[in-house]
Amino acid sequence: MSDAFHEEEALGKVYDARLTRLLWQYVSPYRWQVILTLLMVFPIILIELAPAFLIKTALDSVLVPGGEPLEVGRKLVADPAAGGVADAVTAARSWADLWAERVRNWLVDPPGSLHPIAWLGILYLAITALAAGLQFAHMLLMTTTGQLAMRDLRRVIFDRIQALHQGFFDRYPVGRLVTRATNDVENVAEMFAAGVVALVTDILKMAVLAAVLFAVAPELAGVTFLVIPFLAVAAIIFRLKVRAAFRDVRVRIARINAHIQETITGMKVVQLFTREARNLREFDEMNAGHRDAWKTSIRYDALLFSAVEFASGVSVALIIAYGTGIVEAGTLYLFIDYMRRFFMPLRDLSAKYSVMQSSMASSERIFQLLETPLAVQDPAVPESLPAVGRGQGEVVFDHVWFRYAESSDWVLQDLSFRVAPGERVAFVGATGAGKTTIIKLLSRLYDVTRGRILVDGVDIREVSQGDLRKRVATVLQDVFLFSGSVRENISLGREDIGEAAVEEAARAVEAHGFVMRLPEGYETQVRERGTNFSAGQRQLLSFARALVHGADILVLDEATSSIDSETEAMIQRGIHRLMHGRTAMAIAHRLSTIRDMDRIYVLEGGQLVESGSHAELLAEQGAYHRLHTLQAELPRESDSVPGDPVLA
Repeated sequence: MSDAFHEEEALGKVYDARLTRLLWQYVSPYRWQVILTLLMVFPIILIELAPAFLIKTALDSVLVPGGEPLEVGRKLVADPAAGGVADAVTAARSWADLWAERVRNWLVDPPGSLHPIAWLGILYLAITALAAGLQFAHMLLMTTTGQLAMRDLRRVIFDRIQALHQGFFDRYPVGRLVTRATNDVENVAEMFAAGVVALVTDILKMAVLAAVLFAVAPELAGVTFLVIPFLAVAAIIFRLKVRAAFRDVRVRIARINAHIQETITGMKVVQLFTREARNLREFDEMNAGHRDAWKTSIRYDALLFSAVEFASGVSVALIIAYGTGIVEAGTLYLFIDYMRRFFMPLRDLSAKYSVMQSSMASSERIFQLLETPLAVQDPAVPESLPAVGRGQGEVVFDHVWFRYAESSDWVLQDLSFRVAPGERVAFVGATGAGKTTIIKLLSRLYDVTRGRILVDGVDIREVSQGDLRKRVATVLQDVFLFSGSVRENISLGREDIGEAAVEEAARAVEAHGFVMRLPEGYETQVRERGTNFSAGQRQLLSFARALVHGADILVLDEATSSIDSETEAMIQRGIHRLMHGRTAMAIAHRLSTIRDMDRIYVLEGGQLVESGSHAELLAEQGAYHRLHTLQAELPRESDSVPGDPVLA
């Protein structure tokens, strides 16, 4: 996996066409909502412009009646030298003047006996209420559309995570996977509300404002917009500077998060070895660095805001200085109000820039995850395994080679063996011999590098993973219990497993007794990872889980390694009931627990060195005999020999 795949702090571009196309496939099912969201921008902008026009009308036609509104505008357009373009502009200007005059006459001619000012006040209130309603509907529609699309994206991410092979999880931090499905998706969702739609809205608003101002008084508008080129230069400089500042902030917060996570995870060691002071010093340094990085980004943000405010002030000064005496008071007010609205989106540029940049970075990380190739895949046309029944459950490893990565050493080397239906076998060996790898390969958590594995004569790569794992029940050393009831943890939510089947399986493995002593029996809620149960109780529940799912191949991975001697007898009885009538493959930690196995396979360095019954292997005086002797001597510390292999 590449380093870029792990890079949490990468910011990415503000806009990436490829990522946008990938995101569109999740937005496209809601394209009509998106179109409606964009169409609503136009009436919202027009209604937003209306209050200033009402005040302009009140100033020009009511408070100071008898003026000649728009007269200067007509002169400014009509004065240029005659020509086709000038004539067209003049015609358009006359048409605009005509409609403006009609609207003004309607505004200053109130119905009934209402005073014009009262009538304009009522209109102002109505427009404000309409604007609020439209803004509410627009925001609701925009946010809902974004969340619908992100719901679909989050579902695809979760489904992809479940489909990835076990090797992926060996190398990829869990916290980052959680971030992909939560924070990163929320960042992309924020792009809808505060990014793309807001950016489109701002651009349209600024274009409409500029068009209206040039329509009202072109020469005054031309003078007023002289400050825009300077703002454009400031925005470009800001973009170049703030990118590095934002990246520095994210790098430093990522380091803080990593330090906090490491400290909390290792809190027992931190406290036992009094490392608190050193950890605090390291945290203080990181915290101060993050503060300084934020100060830099805030400085650039403040500079941009100040530049926009200064430009806004200069534009107002130009409006007053140049427009006084040549346009009416209402027109001056309209220019001042619209120019302030024109500069508002520029003030928020840093926030929108940050949202877009963060969203694109999150999108890139999300699609890196979604585009991760599946190392273990179902065949296009899977074969079917023979139905579960008597005489089924044969397992054959045929010249199997395996290593976890191309650059790593071989874990299994030319491994071949056969487990007959109903046979009980065990695998023993020192740590790293390859015992657990055999189980992972049989369940297709990984695929073999060379050779093949057969179940009832069918290559497991030719059947679907779901069908294979229904035939293979695994009991792990570290039993994982999910949040939910005891009953749900045994049935794992399968609808075809009823209450009677759950209780029957629990009775068979001697779990029913302690379950019935729980406050709510089978409905007792399991805490996170089953912390309200002992190791032995969790193991018994895992036996019941394996039994109730009806698999004919049973795999036991160190099933009794963490069980105390008092509980072991009960566990052993549960194992025997679990194995009855099934092909059983057990990884042994305590050799005393596999004495009655039909066959024992001894592994060294990923190779099969011995096989036979317990008595036969002891008689051979080989590798199994050495392991057996070593384990028998381990309790006597004085007799232990440094460097001897340790069973696991």
